Amino acid sequence: MIATTVTSSAIVLVGAVFLACAVEMVEALTIVLAVGHTRGWRSAFEGTGVALAALAALVAVLGPALVHVPLSALRLVVGGVLLIFGMQWLRKAILRASGLKALHDEDEIYRETVAELEAVATRPDRDRIAFVMAFKGVFLEGLEVVVAVLTLGTSAHRLGLAAATAGVAIVLVGVVGVIVAKQLSSVPENLMKMGVGVMLVSFGTFWTGEGLKVSWPGSDAFLLIFVVFYAIVCAATISVLRKASPTNVAVA
Repeated sequence: MIATTVTSSAIVLVGAVFLACAVEMVEALTIVLAVGHTRGWRSAFEGTGVALAALAALVAVLGPALVHVPLSALRLVVGGVLLIFGMQWLRKAILRASGLKALHDEDEIYRETVAELEAVATRPDRDRIAFVMAFKGVFLEGLEVVVAVLTLGTSAHRLGLAAATAGVAIVLVGVVGVIVAKQLSSVPENLMKMGVGVMLVSFGTFWTGEGLKVSWPGSDAFLLIFVVFYAIVCAATISVLRKASPTNVAVA
């Protein structure tokens, strides 16, 4: 029984971290590709490298501090944060899936980034602009990866597993980006985001309860119940919204 609960918790953790990291890295890669093709790969790689170094320094400073926080307090705080973020992800994903909000278009992001870069192509500071664009994209998306890994991994007492999973997701997206060398528009990003939202809300509910001294039936295995429950709620909500709005007018 103990082995089953530990395995269930690990599976949910790996799924949440992998999907969250993959989604953020797809967005970061889209920006880097736009910068590289438009302004040159040197500036794109330099901005990416500095962003990764800044993220590594941030992890070195903040990572150890989380270890010394009492577990119950940490899970209560992290649970609340995950509930907030998870509900935001689910809200957008549900609206997009039901046709009430435009789908997140990586091709459009790519075109907008290219247009922004080309608009200043004649300026003398073109390399600096490309550097900043690449840095901003990688740092902001990478920051969300760091938060996901630290909060999910530390709260579950599996920081090593979370970090390893994030590494696999980042490498996989990078390899796919190199091979495909395009915007990865075929990736079902909204479905991935909905999956991340379900898992974040599930973890948030579970850890908020543990922080409040709630004893869940089956211990960590109860996480799977939350995942199934929230997935069913999302599917039902999408169905209701589609029926209520048959025209499915998408708004940006």
